[in-house]
Amino acid sequence: MNLSTDIIDFFHSQGCLLICSIDENGFPHSSCKGLVKIDTAGLVYLLDVYQGKTYANITRSPQVSVSAFDEHRFIGYCLKGKAEISARENLSQEIIDAWDNKITSRLTQRLIKNLQQEKGSLWHPEAKLPRPKYLLTVKVTEIVDLTPEHLKKEG
Repeated sequence: MNLSTDIIDFFHSQGCLLICSIDENGFPHSSCKGLVKIDTAGLVYLLDVYQGKTYANITRSPQVSVSAFDEHRFIGYCLKGKAEISARENLSQEIIDAWDNKITSRLTQRLIKNLQQEKGSLWHPEAKLPRPKYLLTVKVTEIVDLTPEHLKKEG
């Protein structure tokens, strides 16, 4: 499934994404992940730094959804598809560099906001994140536009 540049740009503009997998009891499990890359071919690349419940869930069942929303603009998307796991030792230098650039950008944005007196966190949690454990590659099979219908008609 192809993704539009509008959807790609929207996902890149978000600080973090929610990925939903299914646990061993059939219940949804949501967790925050950082986007590394997304392309028009419908591939979403996420790095996971913990290898916890999401990893176990995807090992059992690859069906996932990846969601992002902008509360201020009242828009969002849910991308449904199947995830594949790639071990850390198999990650390309391009993916590692993209992750490092993302973390640096997030640290910079937090520092700028703190300087502007918009303190959210007095410490920089991104700087304390462990190195990624594995890469999730989600092949999108369905796009759900979360924008309410009446707002789409106005836009």
